Amino acid sequence: MRADQWLSLLIIALMMGAFLWGRYRYDIVAVSSLLAAIIVGIVPAKNAFSGFSDDIVIIVGSALIVSAAISRSGIMDVALRRFSPERRGPRMQLIILVAIVAALSAFIKNIGALAIMIPVAVQMARKSRVSPSMFLMPMSFASLLGGLMTQIGTSPNIIVSRVREEITGQPFMMFDYTPVGLALSVAGIVFLALFYKLLPERSRVETSMDEAVAIKNYTTEAKVTTPSGAIGRSVSWLQKPAGGDAMVTAIIGRNGQRRTPLPDTVLKDGDLLIIEGEQSALDKIVSEAKLQLSDRKHEPETRQDISSVEAIVGEHSRLIGVSAKDVSLFHNTGLNLLAVSRRDRRFTERLGEIKIRNGDVVVLQGDLQKLPDLLREWGCLPLVERDMKLGNARNGMIPVIILMATMGATAFGGIPVATAFFAAAFLMVITGSVPLREVYQHLDAPILIMLAALIPISDSLRTTGTTDIIADLLSRTAEMLPPFGALALILVAAMAVTPFLAPIAATFAEKLGFRPDAFLMAVAIGAGCDFLTPIGHQCNTLVMGPGGYRFGDYARLGLPLSLIVVLVSVPILLLVWPI
Repeated sequence: MRADQWLSLLIIALMMGAFLWGRYRYDIVAVSSLLAAIIVGIVPAKNAFSGFSDDIVIIVGSALIVSAAISRSGIMDVALRRFSPERRGPRMQLIILVAIVAALSAFIKNIGALAIMIPVAVQMARKSRVSPSMFLMPMSFASLLGGLMTQIGTSPNIIVSRVREEITGQPFMMFDYTPVGLALSVAGIVFLALFYKLLPERSRVETSMDEAVAIKNYTTEAKVTTPSGAIGRSVSWLQKPAGGDAMVTAIIGRNGQRRTPLPDTVLKDGDLLIIEGEQSALDKIVSEAKLQLSDRKHEPETRQDISSVEAIVGEHSRLIGVSAKDVSLFHNTGLNLLAVSRRDRRFTERLGEIKIRNGDVVVLQGDLQKLPDLLREWGCLPLVERDMKLGNARNGMIPVIILMATMGATAFGGIPVATAFFAAAFLMVITGSVPLREVYQHLDAPILIMLAALIPISDSLRTTGTTDIIADLLSRTAEMLPPFGALALILVAAMAVTPFLAPIAATFAEKLGFRPDAFLMAVAIGAGCDFLTPIGHQCNTLVMGPGGYRFGDYARLGLPLSLIVVLVSVPILLLVWPI
């Protein structure tokens, strides 16, 4: 082997060692490895940043924005409640979650499907009083398996299809991957449901700022209006979406008469409801029952800039001792008071009549451009910026329609996946499904930087001719094996090396006199089933923080699952794609 080939292998080995060490964040390791590769000359300086324009980076970044829009719409919460998972045990919740993630991953980029479901899984874990680590890694593995079912499910499928087109003139089609992918998904879900306890229970090392300032007793006021689905429904029906995290504390009828909010109390048109709970739970009740939070409307020309913010009433605030009604807050400032929280106090009076005290936490809605000045003027200190859903408008089914159109375009319209998802992300922004100010918060920069840096490093195996040497070594080994053994060998090698093994697999099959299809499919499966490390696939990386996992945790569940993948896929590959 030449010096540049040894250097290529050395840099990749050192990079993997640094990932395993875990001392530095993965994007720093990847960038350092890229710079080292440039310095020693195995990656030309002019190609150093080619990874940033690669389709994989565009697809992942766009999918994160699409996922944020779907999550923000609340559609997934509604869909999951049809299964009433909160009434089932953690094992059944796990089965439901991994099955949904696997199914979504067949048609959405698997990292996107996973990103949609992570908040739901964390909420389920909290309500079931189990660690999110029980759900998140199995969901990540299910997303990898589900992504094997279609061409658009995962990046290796796209790459392998491209290689087949270069070799034979005909790429793999959308559902060519389905027979093997579906069998693996079913086998994987069964394994994860039975053996998830191989995972140690972990908790997050770091507490998020959202958790640090969690406020559980906000009080808000909402009105039952004609468009509402709550008319004629009971209080228990109204409270169900909150999952026990919010409750109605008072009902005030049109004539001002109060009614006791018993579970079977029927709601009427015009009722004013005083509701207490977490802001996310309040939002679920308000949005799903189509309640009206405030009868004070902002001007149409500024409505798209309206947002909500949490703030603490300071000791010198002009609001202390008065109510929002007393100071005509909306008419004087354009601010709507949406909710109030006071420690150890439950309110039953109307929101506008609550006398504000020093230290109260309030949710205020107003023009985003004016909010900082208004908060300063009224002596209120904004809390750490976090996702405030209460009082923020959402576009309902629009994100779902955009996603469905994207899926159709990639499956049947011949539009490249990167182009389709980039367009979908753009549409999510211009339709307001994701506010413009939040777009870049949803782009996971460390993951995107890591992917962009790894692409030219991985490609150095090809440019230095190292892939030919590896293919020759594998071919000599496979000459002593039966066909199924050769296929298993390339599949295991793909698990270890990445989808850039596809050119090696094609050369490998040619040298053995086999048709390349089964071997290319084996590469797609192996590269898409990297269960052993958190950096093998971006889905694994995505759950590492929220799950509190350590580097070695992945192999505990991932090693036996990898063995199952080999045992199941080899015979099915030989059946579907004879060699």
